[in-house]
Amino acid sequence: MATYTGARTIDGVRVLVDETPLDPRTDLKAYTNRGFEWTYEGVEPSQLALALLAHHLNDDAKALSLCDAFMRQIIANLDNDWELTSAEIDSAVAKIDGGLTS
Repeated sequence: MATYTGARTIDGVRVLVDETPLDPRTDLKAYTNRGFEWTYEGVEPSQLALALLAHHLNDDAKALSLCDAFMRQIIANLDNDWELTSAEIDSAVAKIDGGLTS
């Protein structure tokens, strides 16, 4: 089970997966080249949502399809410093995916 963390530091924002920097996955879709952000809706939070989902799901197509809803429902509501476990992402994805298919 992976643990994803985000923090605001004196050097800017830092997002890690199990203590390793999270790949922004701009190869999949580049919402922005300005890095990650959270606590609001926008392109930087979208890049974070995509990166988290792509890493966690290991399914680029599904990550792209869930990205917008995940950004609005989860990423935009994170605190300045946060932690998400694989189980929490699975739960959020199940709720979002269920709403998209109903």
